[in-house]
Amino acid sequence: MSGTNQTMLVIKEFILVGFPGFQHQESRKTLFTIFLITYLFILLVNLMLISIFIVDRNLHTPMYFLVCSLAVLDIVLSTTTVPRMLVLFIADLRSTPFAACFTQVYLFLIECFLLGLMAYDRHIAICKPLHYPIIMTNSRIVKLIMYTWLGGFLNPILALALALRFPFCGPNKINQCFCDYSSVLLLACGDILITSYVALAIGLNTLFIPLIYIVFSYTKIIMSVMKITSSGRMKAFSTCGTHLLVISLYFFVTAGVYISYRIPGTSFDVRIMAAVLQNVFPPLMNPIIYCLRTKEIRERFVKALRKIRNILTQM
Repeated sequence: MSGTNQTMLVIKEFILVGFPGFQHQESRKTLFTIFLITYLFILLVNLMLISIFIVDRNLHTPMYFLVCSLAVLDIVLSTTTVPRMLVLFIADLRSTPFAACFTQVYLFLIECFLLGLMAYDRHIAICKPLHYPIIMTNSRIVKLIMYTWLGGFLNPILALALALRFPFCGPNKINQCFCDYSSVLLLACGDILITSYVALAIGLNTLFIPLIYIVFSYTKIIMSVMKITSSGRMKAFSTCGTHLLVISLYFFVTAGVYISYRIPGTSFDVRIMAAVLQNVFPPLMNPIIYCLRTKEIRERFVKALRKIRNILTQM
């Protein structure tokens, strides 16, 4: 075995520090309560949306295939990080195995591609409504979703491969509530400067290329909306504006987290909170923005809640 591999085996786990400024028990309990409620809400709403989609065949259309895929992704992303954070807050268990830490690092950029695909779907639906049934068939949207997930999985490979070239020989404390790429890379032994900027370039390209397309799509949508009646125009502007607000927050917070590691003197607590919001805010808001504001989904959602309430009252 090479000397590098022997050195890499020295670290078998990483230690999560959490919020440096919120280490006392009361603060950790408060954080635990907030994120537990948030996580349960994410699971409940997204699982209900997936269930409604599966049961109601009328919703088996390209738009709702995308909505269901986003709900699945939101559950996966939040489950990758939030339970680990909850254990850290309530039980103060800080160790994370080496392999599990790099697995957490891997999943966070898939949402960029999926949001871009959703913008493409809305662009075709509003700007080319007569061509929409031909362009966006169910079989085609399923293939596009599969390519989106595949692209999201393949995209971080280069950055991870570059990070794993380095030995991790100590220290092993990560100033974060979960493993993120930049925090882990800082612990590598060796000159990580070039790798750090290559990873930054990959991350920012992955973020801003879909964002540029999303802005382009919504610009075309707004131009099309300007041609309809004033009542429909206000509703469309409200929907588009809300979508763009949530998307912009996600993209710019994520970019800010990447860049903050290269800015000396950035507060650890601010950086960690931004990274946490990056992983919790989209799964929390996506069901509300993309689904519960849609009349068709909202009606089915209310019916599902009533059925659950009736079942609970009969127990």
